[in-house]
Amino acid sequence: MRIALCQIVSGPDPEANLELIADGIRRAAEEGADLAVFPEAAMACFGVKLGPLAEPLDGPWATEVRRLANEAGIAVVAGMFTPADDGRVTNTLLITGRGLDTSYDKIHLFDAFGFAESRTVAPGSKPVVVTLDGVGIGFTTCYDVRFPGLFQKLADEGASVIVTPASWGSGEGKVEQWELLVRARALDSTSWIVACGQGDPRSIGREPSGKAPTGVGHSLVATPLGVVHAELGAEPEVKVVDIDPTTVEPARQAVPVLTNRRF
Repeated sequence: MRIALCQIVSGPDPEANLELIADGIRRAAEEGADLAVFPEAAMACFGVKLGPLAEPLDGPWATEVRRLANEAGIAVVAGMFTPADDGRVTNTLLITGRGLDTSYDKIHLFDAFGFAESRTVAPGSKPVVVTLDGVGIGFTTCYDVRFPGLFQKLADEGASVIVTPASWGSGEGKVEQWELLVRARALDSTSWIVACGQGDPRSIGREPSGKAPTGVGHSLVATPLGVVHAELGAEPEVKVVDIDPTTVEPARQAVPVLTNRRF
């Protein structure tokens, strides 16, 4: 399976961010990718009022991403914000193209390091696994990566690849934590982890403001045995990576943590 890590730096304007997505999809398709993964908050960066920007899954923003995916003939995952019933928004992954049309709502909200995502974002509750070209793919978002149980649940439900879009908060040691957590979740679930984050805004001359998690870059792919298979730097980049889902079953036989666990 060929997967494109589309590491972008989204801004506050959803229309402008669609141009970044269109460019990423084009570049991914040109290199023969089956799946293009964009970060969390690809629709609009954190640090702005999300309520006025949120759109339903049949709204114009998601509709245009669907069109771009279908036109290119590849599957696309992109982070957006949808209205929630209680007046907040939902941190949603749009999953579309190649016969897919579904979504995942972020379950674990980033109430940490002085930021309270739950003030404006409502949590999801349902793990999501889809099948693309016969491969089970599960979905998590950013802060979810700190919770191994979700990754093991996705593996239980048939995922051998787990996609993790993110807009990781910056700070001392945060890049190291990101890399460590992605590799650890690969080992916990003996799955491929495809983790695509927002690039560091400073890499394009934009200084982050406040405590909003606006990205550090360093998207990476980890093998089912926790080895870094590919990694990006801080700046925006599209990197196409080949992974082999057939290595998952031998890894699970060698390190049967999913069957040996007791709690």
